[in-house]
Amino acid sequence: MTLDQIAILGAGGMGTAMAVLLDRSRHRVRLWTRRPEFMEQLRVSKQNERYLPGIPLPDTIFLTSDIEEALEGANLLIVSIPSAYLRDTIRSVAPVVPAGLPVVSVIKGIEQQTFARPSQIIRDELGERPISILSGPSHAEEIARGLPTSVVVAGDDSTLNRLVRDTLNTDRFRVYSNPDAIGVELGGALKNVIGVAAGICDGLGFGDNAKAGLLTRGLAEMTRFGSAMGARPATFLGLAGVGDLITTCYSPFGRNRAFGERIGKGESFVEIQASSPKIAEGVPTCRGVSELALQRNIEMPITAALRQILFDGKSPSNAVSELMDRETKDEWP
Repeated sequence: MTLDQIAILGAGGMGTAMAVLLDRSRHRVRLWTRRPEFMEQLRVSKQNERYLPGIPLPDTIFLTSDIEEALEGANLLIVSIPSAYLRDTIRSVAPVVPAGLPVVSVIKGIEQQTFARPSQIIRDELGERPISILSGPSHAEEIARGLPTSVVVAGDDSTLNRLVRDTLNTDRFRVYSNPDAIGVELGGALKNVIGVAAGICDGLGFGDNAKAGLLTRGLAEMTRFGSAMGARPATFLGLAGVGDLITTCYSPFGRNRAFGERIGKGESFVEIQASSPKIAEGVPTCRGVSELALQRNIEMPITAALRQILFDGKSPSNAVSELMDRETKDEWP
């Protein structure tokens, strides 16, 4: 089986970047968005000015807001829909998605109400089929520009993992495989929470020491939570864990870090949401993860403090002081 005709659901930054990447390696790509007016903007401007400005869209990428047209002839479906809208979107297109069509999710988040991971939502709505997760340090802007990037593909179906790995792998986009779907998917979601916290550190003017400590202890929280959910601890030391965490917490492209920085500088949650079209996945993920951590008695002090800042009105400086004043303990229990 070859994966040479690929439909991409979602024309945000990552969906568009994946379309450009695959077109560059001469795959036939169809990029879909449910909004006809937005698709028309893409056709006219020849770039995604809203989510990926400055990157030309090749004429060879087929742009459509007709789901049947998008899926015509496809032997792989890539889903790039924000987690908050994923279930409704997949449910709306499910009647025309062919049975058994393999899916790759590039979504980094969890569903707030159910705590479901994106691959679980896709399977709920589309039925049983091979599903893989693509994750790692992979800003859309750099993928689209052809800058060197390394990611990991994971899932229960090793055949699909290998096919996706070999299909996407190029001299500028290196793909590793990993059987730990839970760990890879949770790594992509949890790093966004720490990314928001890292941005708050930047906004408060804290230095390298504070940020390094935050990332290190944040990685410990990610590993602790993932292990409790059935993930392999080692996965969080790989591309989908520490790799993605570093990128998210330091890059100027990181929307979660940028969101947190504005919080640290004193802007309100409402002001930031109103001024940016891009979704900071770490915000809803923080709420969902903190609730689940309380239910499962998983220690996550950074995530809990961030939730208080975002949703309970606690000042960032007070939250930091409380974290620093916690009872002393051994680094490794």
